[in-house]
Amino acid sequence: MHAILPRFSGRTLAMIYLLGMAVPLALALAQRVAPAALWEYAAAALGIVALAGMAVQFVTSGRFEAASGQLGIDKIMSFHKIAAWWLLLAVLAHPLLYVLPTWAADPALARIRLEFYVTDPGYRSGVGALGALLLLVVSSALRERLPLPYELWRATHVVLALVAVIGGLHHAIAVGRFSAEGPVAGFWWLLGAGIAAVMATLYGWRWWHLHRHPWRLQAVTKRADRMWELDIQPAPGTPPLPYHAGQFVWMTDRGRRFPLLDHPFSIADSPARPGLSLLIKEAGDYTSQIGQLPEGCSIGIDGPYGEFTLEAHDPAAVLLIGGGVGIAPLLGILRDMAERGDRRPVRLAYAVGQPQNFACLEELRRIAADAGLDLKLWLLTEDGPAEPDMAQGRLTPERLRAMLEGLDPARTKAMICGPGPMVVAVSDALLDLGLPMANVIYERFDYAGGTRSRQDRARTRAFVSVGAALGVLVAGFAVLAG
Repeated sequence: MHAILPRFSGRTLAMIYLLGMAVPLALALAQRVAPAALWEYAAAALGIVALAGMAVQFVTSGRFEAASGQLGIDKIMSFHKIAAWWLLLAVLAHPLLYVLPTWAADPALARIRLEFYVTDPGYRSGVGALGALLLLVVSSALRERLPLPYELWRATHVVLALVAVIGGLHHAIAVGRFSAEGPVAGFWWLLGAGIAAVMATLYGWRWWHLHRHPWRLQAVTKRADRMWELDIQPAPGTPPLPYHAGQFVWMTDRGRRFPLLDHPFSIADSPARPGLSLLIKEAGDYTSQIGQLPEGCSIGIDGPYGEFTLEAHDPAAVLLIGGGVGIAPLLGILRDMAERGDRRPVRLAYAVGQPQNFACLEELRRIAADAGLDLKLWLLTEDGPAEPDMAQGRLTPERLRAMLEGLDPARTKAMICGPGPMVVAVSDALLDLGLPMANVIYERFDYAGGTRSRQDRARTRAFVSVGAALGVLVAGFAVLAG
């Protein structure tokens, strides 16, 4: 399914985000309220910005192409996580700033006032929203350490998000200094309607689409140790899926065709072939039984998503660098280049732990031998190589330099997919070898954090600057309101 709305650049999205936060503040400035201290105005602004920001989080989850199309899943999810932290800080600071003037004059009275905010029935929805947001952010940060199945964690995440935003909306309209009536109250009602529309789209319309347009599992083929390729074809009456090689879909199967139960997998196929294939490794609760799916069973497909494609980046030459099951989208790109007879120089490096982990090895060799393609292939294994065209070791800077030989770094783009540590090491090494940062594109499906590349750090600084701009909006509101 393609987005109806246009897809925006990262800079444009940042401006739209800040504008969305500024609108309720501007409406609040137009309201007549009882005079208050500067810190109390800042507290009110923090609450307004946090509530508007929580609503925006519902559309920065990677499922809306208008928000994520030009950024890619890695960037949009990084923003989603960082924004959650500054929203939590704003919600925590919201009641504290209200009592700050009292604290300076009478700490004992300030403690009584703060206790009142926490225990008074009129503020329970706000306290509940704060508690839900705190649980949501902390549980997301600790997701890899929590003994929760992925699907249960996702369901909990959605429930906590709804509790936080609904509680926040009720709190704002019930006791908000600027939100109890007037244009700001109207804004919150519109925002609530927007969230309801988002939820209806994600879990109503998408559910209907999964059941109205089912797919069928044509075949399951083992391609490597614990790695399977699924050939999936549209059922009668289901339209074909227009996509670009390298994109991904969310997949469910049989009676599990509900959006909360789907999982993301890269398409390892060319759009020139009917249907699509997914290359999936047994690596979790859901994928552990992927090879036992019965042929002919119903499959739910939601997509395509992502910008990990040649069409999105249009390189003159391309390095395809994959680790483990990260070969999946690269295999799709390579199959499509072979299908179209693409003459652009392409260099493929494929690294695995053991030789038996190479997937579709004979096919890769056949494509590399095709005189119609300008392809060179590097096969790397950490264990001893089993065949003459394999090498032992990792993708060192020396090997990456060999891949770049004869190519112009300014016109070459590297597309990397694999485990987080490999992606970080390779992307940083390519920057050292002269590739511009904009020419290094990667996809990880690894949202837990951990080791970060220089590109990750630059991205974080850009996202933090958006948070700093929100701080300026809050300060400006407090000064103007006072």
